Parts: sequence; C-alpha cells; structure tokens
Amino acid sequence: MIRFNCDYSEGAHPKILEMLSRTNLEQTAGYGEDPYCRRAADLIRQKCACPDAAIHFIVGGTQVNMIVIAAALRPHQGALCADTGHINGHETGAVEATGHKVLALPGVEGKITAGQIQAACDAHFGGDSPEHTVQPGLVYLSLSTELGTVYTKAELTEISKTCRRNGLLLYVDGARLGYGLYAEGCDLDLPSLAALCDAFTIGGTKGGALFGEALVLHSASLEKDFRYILKQRGGMLAKGRLLGIQFLALLEDDLYFHLAAHADRQAMQIRRACAERDWGFLSSSPTNQQFPILPDTALDSLQQNYIVSDCGRVDQTHRAVRFCTSWATRDEDVERLVRDIRAL
Repeated sequence: MIRFNCDYSEGAHPKILEMLSRTNLEQTAGYGEDPYCRRAADLIRQKCACPDAAIHFIVGGTQVNMIVIAAALRPHQGALCADTGHINGHETGAVEATGHKVLALPGVEGKITAGQIQAACDAHFGGDSPEHTVQPGLVYLSLSTELGTVYTKAELTEISKTCRRNGLLLYVDGARLGYGLYAEGCDLDLPSLAALCDAFTIGGTKGGALFGEALVLHSASLEKDFRYILKQRGGMLAKGRLLGIQFLALLEDDLYFHLAAHADRQAMQIRRACAERDWGFLSSSPTNQQFPILPDTALDSLQQNYIVSDCGRVDQTHRAVRFCTSWATRDEDVERLVRDIRAL
C-alpha cells in the first residue's frame, strides 16, 4: 500500500540525520541555548529580514499553538479562527484547556476575511454588556489552510490592518508553511509574514524534520517572559539542540523550500489527473493537499493500492478524500497513482 493520507509518514531528510549523527557526541548547553539553535535562529531572522525577532524552537504544532495563545491572551479573551482551523477541529480542546475559548468563524475554503474579523469585534464591543461574553484577543490563521488554500498578500494585509485597528494579535500557524509559500501563485514570503504578523511558525514536522516547529515572535508584548511560559507549559526541550540542528539543516541552501515546492508540483499532477475525470474538488488548493470528490466505485478501486484520508460523504454515490504529498513522496508513486486514476 502507498500512503497519500498525510505529509508526516516518513522520518526525516537524510541531511538532518547526517547532521544529527555527526554532532551526536558533542557537549552543548541545553534548553535552546546551544550554538546550533543560535545559528538557526540567526538564519531565520536573516531570511525574515527581521533582525529583532525572537525565535523559539518547540517540538510540535499543537504544543506551540497552545503555548502561544496561552501567552498572548488575558483570562477573559479568546482566539478567532476559521471553523476548519486546526485549533478548533483537531487539537482536542488544547486551547480551551488553557482557559481560552476558540471563537470559530465560518470559513470559505478554510479562510476567513478581514470583514468577518471586524464584524466579530463590532458584535462584541457594540453590545450593551460585552463583559458577559468572551472578548476577541487574537486571530489564528493557517498557512496553508486545512483545505490546502493560501492567503494572498492583499488578504493578509487587510487582516493585519484589522487586527491592529482592533488591538488583536495576529498569529499564523505555519505547520505547512513551505507548501503554502511555494505554491504556484502565492505572493507571500517570510519577510512579508514577519512584517504583517505578531507571530508565526515555520513547520518542520510536516516539512522534512523528525519533529519541530520554529516560532517567530515579532511582538514585544508576546516575547516578554515567553521562556517562562514555554517552560511552564512543558515546551522547553532539555536537548534543545536537536531542534536547532534540524532547522539549520533544512534552512541552509533553502532545502526546506525546495522540498515543499517539489511536493506541491507532485500534488498538482494528481489534481490534473482528477480534473481530467471531471471530478469536483472541496477546495481550489494549489498546495500539497488535494481534496477531490470521487465516485464510490473509483474510490473502492484506488483503495486497493493507496491509503487516503476520508473527508466525508458528499452525496449517496460520492465521497471527498484528501491526497497528500510530502517532502519525501516518490515521483514513481505519483506517476503510478496518476496512471491508475486515468485508467478508471
């Protein structure tokens, strides 16, 4: 069976394993204070054109989302996000467990708009007794989104302006950041993210690392005492260099982005093959996640050789699924899948 159900089935890129092995017996300081974390942080600041950004390396996506939101919000505040947002639908109430409510807004193809954010603020602060309901304090976006779509620079700029006008922090979950930034038509880059957001992550777990997310903080209020909160929430890895080394390996020579672009191109081959069959899609994703709507007969046939994610029944004879490529997806597996789709 060939897996197309997620982008973290494999271990890590060989360059990471080689660097981890080569440095294995070195003695370094712990908790992210080692030379490798410092070098990786400097490299991220350079690529973001943001020399004053604070960089923290954290093991996993749910962990970093929960820690950032807990650090950002006061007890009476919540996080606005799309209803499909990872913190709303796929993190077992991790944010709510910190005492902060997730305030879900209806998304379109996984995205929300500046207008929706403004309307949510107007509805809260325009009421007779706003203190009886949770106050919006942060906006959470995913890039790419859970449906594979990507915000444009214009969309993110309007959202950023709306957040600043209303005193909201803007946080972008970049678990699949490479796949988003290097998708065809994307006009965002790391410097624009750093300029428009208060915080964002560069996801390693789904982008070639064994594990790990790099958090970029561009907000003095968020950075204050952040390491205390990181430690308290269990996010400070004693052998922190294991994270720094991985991001150093991925970001030197832009390996991270080359891998992401390759996976996006593979996914678009799958998308074109599905479109040739006149199958519809749940979203207009240009990234490594594709969501075609398949006839049951076609899905039954493909599932004899491929593992995909079931996204639910669309009607009595069709189901939506997710085909997901990754940094490690082999060309020959994509070519075989495309041939099998065309042969149905």
